[in-house]
Formats: sequence, C-alpha cells, structure tokens
Amino acid sequence: MSSDAAISVENLSKCYQIYNKPGDRLKQMIMRGRRSYYKEFWALRDVSFTIGRGETVGIVGQNGCGKSTLLQMVCGTLNPTAGKCQTRGRIAALLELGSGFNPEFTGRENVYMNASVLGLTSAEIDSRFAAITDFANIGDFIEQPVKTYSSGMMVRLAFAVAINVDPEILIVDEALAVGDELFQRKCFSRLEEIRRNGATILFVSHSVGVVVELCDRAILLDRGEKLTEGTPKYVTGRYQKLIYAAAERREEIRQTIVRETEECHVDGESEEEREEVEEKAREEMEELFEPDLKPSSTISYDSKGCWIKNPGIYTLGDIQVNNLVSGRTYKYCYEVSFNRPASHVCFGMMIKTISGVELGGSITDPLSNSTFSNIKEDTTCKIVFSFTCNLSPGVYFLNAGVTGEIDGDTGFLHRLLDVAMFRVLPLDHESRITGTVDFSCSGQADVVSKS
Repeated sequence: MSSDAAISVENLSKCYQIYNKPGDRLKQMIMRGRRSYYKEFWALRDVSFTIGRGETVGIVGQNGCGKSTLLQMVCGTLNPTAGKCQTRGRIAALLELGSGFNPEFTGRENVYMNASVLGLTSAEIDSRFAAITDFANIGDFIEQPVKTYSSGMMVRLAFAVAINVDPEILIVDEALAVGDELFQRKCFSRLEEIRRNGATILFVSHSVGVVVELCDRAILLDRGEKLTEGTPKYVTGRYQKLIYAAAERREEIRQTIVRETEECHVDGESEEEREEVEEKAREEMEELFEPDLKPSSTISYDSKGCWIKNPGIYTLGDIQVNNLVSGRTYKYCYEVSFNRPASHVCFGMMIKTISGVELGGSITDPLSNSTFSNIKEDTTCKIVFSFTCNLSPGVYFLNAGVTGEIDGDTGFLHRLLDVAMFRVLPLDHESRITGTVDFSCSGQADVVSKS
C-alpha cells in the first residue's frame, strides 16, 4: 500500500448464501458441502480502487448495488469473501442510523462508549464533550436513554461524535440526508473543515448535487460491480442516465459505460490524459431525446373545464429533446383543450429540482391577447414558453398550469405537477458555477496592498 494512500481496495468481493427456507441451513450443515441447498448472491464482485490522503470520494449507485457492503468492509465490520482492503489512519464511521449505540444507555454514556471505541481516552472525551453536545444540539435529552430518541436526534448525536474524534478517515453512509436544513448545513460546514485539515472522506449519497459539490472523485457501482470512476460530473452523469433508463435499455447503457471506462483507462495513461478524454466526451454531447426519461411522479389536479396535454421541450428548430445543454435556449410547449367557456385565462410553467425546490417559471398575460379574455367551448390552445437553460448539470422537473374563471369561480382549471422532466448535460469541465442556477457571475481578485 502506497504511503500516499489512505484506502486501498483490491479485487474486493462479498458473497452471501441465500436459503429458501430455514431448514435448508440445517441440511447444509449436515451435508458438509457435499450438496448445496443455497443460492449465491454476490453483493460485491472484484472491486478495486485507491483513495489518496485528503481526497473526498463519493460512491453512487442504485439501492442494492453494494455501496453499504463496500463501506462495511472498508471499516472492517464485515469480512470479504475475496480480495483485501487496507486503510491507514483513524477511522470514524456512520454506517447505519445510531449504529454502535446501546438503546438502554443515556446519550452521555453512548458518547463515552462510542468515542472510546474510536480511540479516544477518557480525558480526551472529557475535553470534547461540550463540543459534541453543542453540535448535536439535543438539549437535556443527552441524559435520557437513547431508546427515547427520534431518528433525527440519534443521527445528530452519532454524527457529532464521529466528527469530533479528529478522524483521519471519515466514512458516511447516507447520514447527511437526515435532519433539518440547519443541521445539514452544519454537517456540510464541518465536512469542509475536516477536508481542509487533510482528512480522507468516503461517503455514499443519492444526491448528485452533494457529490458534485463536495467530491474530488466519484465511483459508480451497479449490481455489485464498479462500472466507472472519475470526476464527479462525469460519473453522476452516467449514474443518472442509468437510473432513468427503461429496463430493456439498462444493459445496453451499462455496457456503454463500461466500454467508455476501458477506453479511458489505457495502460500508462496519466490522470491528465484521462481527464482530457472525459472532457472531449462531454464537449461532444449534444441535446437529444430519450424516450425513457419520463417522470413517474406526475400529479394531476382535477379538471375544471379544460385539460393539459402533449407537454414537451423543443429546440428553437422544433426538435424535441429532454437532454439539454446549459446556456442554450429552448421552448417548453403544451396544449390545452377547453370543454367549457372560460375567461381571464392564464397559462403557467415552473421548473423544479429533483427535491421539489421551485427554481422559477412564468405565466402568460391575459391582456396581451384578447382571445384569452374569453375562450369558447371546444377551443384548443398551444402554449409556448421560451427559456434559457442556465442550470448546472442534473435532473429537473416541469409543471404546467391553467388558471381562469368559469361560471364566476376563479382558480386553477387544470394543473399538472412533474408532467415532464429533463437532464442538463455537463458541458465545461472547468466550469466555476456553484449551486444550481448559473447567474453568469464572474469573479475578480486584485492585490490592493502589500506588506
């Protein structure tokens, strides 16, 4: 293991024996291997990678792909079937909600027990106890048994212990997704501080934004195998393409990712050369339409005199797309059919993040077109909204809505939430955009005085 490596994983595999019924376990013991009463399930197969000191690496993949199994073997809480994993440095881990806590012990007692397991002396725990309780912010519950805690309180305390033992390697399994917004902000701020102090961070997350924002590198797992690794934007782009693919196309996309990885990892090729290959692949990406990229979370409000249909995104040349390039202008179109007369009609749209945050939208002005002041029965309108895609790479959703007045009642005549979705492709490897929306900010630094 290189002295610069904090974590080295070599051909790591984990196989479980799956029995159809409990009696088969007894039969297997009696037969002593002369006959098998189980099926093999490979949770992880032949995974290799190295993480250097001070790196932050995210692992992404669908549920059941082997992420948590991998982290458990890195921490040493699970033995591999084959391969080996070596670590160098004190490890602090959050693998499961409150893992390692005794539910009968108080929060204080669990802090001392957990921290001592992580290698701190009683004197060191005494000196850090105030910082731990201050970060967890659970008040007097620190003196109550952990079994009385909510799930959020438990993970707050567990996270507070893990980050206050000065870990050289911090391993987190989705714990950042728990807690309110204030606590999550505290967690990310503390992670940044740990990174600046030179610690290695390895974590699992389903949040593409978090991986892109925090990580130096990312690894994509699927069905227990490592499909690819590289820059966060490159890996999360492949991850999103895989998870939103239809079942019949998933294997094809999977093989494409593997082939791209093999082409980028030629013997003797440097990291800079691999990044150049990745950058070229990104630059060659063009807007396109994927039939399988469709939302499964669509919610339709009751129709009150009209209904929305045929939503879609188009280029300015009227080509339908749902993979967009940041910085380009597109048209969001849909049709509205009225089965009752309506007046003072407005049409609207809204773009949202995958977590439901409303980023922005628009409504039409009924005064700009006298037709919309009074729409007759059996009328169909085509609505077109032009927008510039000033968004960071990721997946986004679109709403559509119609408001107006029918028989003296004013309100939504029809509304569809998550009626369409689109993906923003990564364009520029050297992009300095932070967050979700590109405000075309530019930074400049000048030296105004010298000592």
